Amino acid sequence: MYLRKLSLLNFKNHPERNADFSDRINAIVGDNGSGKTNLLDAIYYLSFGKSFLNPFDSQNTTHGSEYFMIQGYYFRKGKDEKLHVGFSNQGKKLCKKNDKAYSRLADHIGHLPLVIIAPYDTELILGGSDLRRKFMDGIIAQYDKTYLEHLLHYKKALKQRNNLLKAFREHGRFDELTLSIWNEHLIANGAPIFEKRKQLMDEISEIFVSTYQELSGGKERPSILYSSELHDNDFEKLLSEALQRDRTAMNTSVGIHRDDLIFDLEGYPIKKTGSQGQQKTFLLSLKLSQFDLIHKKHGIKPILLLDDIFDKLDENRIKALLRMVSADHFGQIFISDTNQQRVERWFSEIEIEPRILKIESDVH
Repeated sequence: MYLRKLSLLNFKNHPERNADFSDRINAIVGDNGSGKTNLLDAIYYLSFGKSFLNPFDSQNTTHGSEYFMIQGYYFRKGKDEKLHVGFSNQGKKLCKKNDKAYSRLADHIGHLPLVIIAPYDTELILGGSDLRRKFMDGIIAQYDKTYLEHLLHYKKALKQRNNLLKAFREHGRFDELTLSIWNEHLIANGAPIFEKRKQLMDEISEIFVSTYQELSGGKERPSILYSSELHDNDFEKLLSEALQRDRTAMNTSVGIHRDDLIFDLEGYPIKKTGSQGQQKTFLLSLKLSQFDLIHKKHGIKPILLLDDIFDKLDENRIKALLRMVSADHFGQIFISDTNQQRVERWFSEIEIEPRILKIESDVH
């Protein structure tokens, strides 16, 4: 699978842009603020129906415009496909495949698998546990439709249970029967989420370690541990034991919404002891392992976006990374950087010739 052509209209600082791509390696170069990352964001939009930078669609229209449109022309499983995402400032968003609108955006997730590596990924290490849960969820949702359904149902049940706990406090009345209904919904959806997260991390860990050692020259020993209360406890029992605490706090204190990933290097938390280069290598290895797993599950090589990733990496690790992603194991790749000569030199040293797309901002 690969993206042949991209057309943008009123998307961020691209009032109008058309671009054709190689089915292998594409280097997007330009000054900071020229729109390199926004171009990658448009490609991300076509896979997920949302931006990886801005939480609100209205933030993605060109200044002064009432709407934006993104169209991608793909070659997938031997056939041409057209994907369209459009948004108007009246709050309407439309996603179409081959001119037929999706009734639910969730039905599109995973159709065009994609992995992005970007500067904000450092928050996976430095940020809260919710980001690491989203990381797991985002991988599984690309190849398992039932997982996304379980996740949506779990979040709804969690919200209802928490609202009920608050109502008990406000009205001074406890309704065990109603609470048990939402407990059952949490258990019915939380248990399969736990099992699929556990399976994911069991599969990804081995790939991750070998990828990290290839990038680092085998000098360091990383590890990932999936932390969940459900490893050694029955969910129903956990909810029962936490009931008094939950009633006091008016919040659900146990469940898969408390899961986390523990990232270590040489047995110590990389968040505290890892250098910026080691943290970057850790993240690269994690995301490239995500690529491998989605490829294995999906049977399609995901598109790989590498946004401004070379900062904090030494020359050896950069060359190791470029050699790795240039191999036939990978498919279409987009790399952004500010320095065209630097990109050309790096690829020349490993005897690869990427397609260069130089970007200059259309908005002044």
